[in-house]
Amino acid sequence: MSFSEKILRFYKNLQPEFHLPEGVSLMNPFQNEVTWKCVQTFYRKFYDDSSSRIAIFGINPGRNGAGVTGIPFTDPLRLSKECGIPNDFRMVPELSSVFVYQMINEYGGVELFYRDFFITAVCPLGFIKNGKNLNYYDEPGLLKSSEPFLKLSIKKQVALPVRKDICFCLGEGKNFKCLSKLNDESGFFDQIIALAHPRFIMQYKRKEASTYISRYVGKFRKSIKKLPGRSSAN
Repeated sequence: MSFSEKILRFYKNLQPEFHLPEGVSLMNPFQNEVTWKCVQTFYRKFYDDSSSRIAIFGINPGRNGAGVTGIPFTDPLRLSKECGIPNDFRMVPELSSVFVYQMINEYGGVELFYRDFFITAVCPLGFIKNGKNLNYYDEPGLLKSSEPFLKLSIKKQVALPVRKDICFCLGEGKNFKCLSKLNDESGFFDQIIALAHPRFIMQYKRKEASTYISRYVGKFRKSIKKLPGRSSAN
């Protein structure tokens, strides 16, 4: 079974059977028929092989990015323009997606990047509270109740296949702390490398975005060179 079919099966069969704190609602983009068609098209276009990739863990889907398209850090504009997948979603830009695709283009483009990497999230489903995005770690009760689900989700993705020697974490604070704890308890990866989160960069360090892009690309290229038979553009 190809990487694409494995990840599609994973997303289709997510079972978030954990308690949600009062006022918190779950966002599962994979239950939307239109979104699911885009997800199928994306993964069958870029992941129709059995090659191993390096995982990059974001936080969880947001309302204007993966919460709409089903693709991590990919808003409808980037899905159409950069990935070549037309869609009828509202063309609302998402800051993190803008940064990520600037970085992907610097790396060598979508074909090369998605051949080498698999972008996912510590929590593959999103959360909403008071009409706003909620991170899985923002409420202690949510983090505690969802922890078994998070561990199982990572375990299943590691088997896609994903490299076990290294992964990247987008977010140098709470996301890195939580992923590190889960990894310490379950031993998914030998090493986790943290990078500044794209939204943090675009909100607070936008003038330095090119520097962060170079940092991302440098670390990604260094990591991919360690995989036999694979090399990044230089």
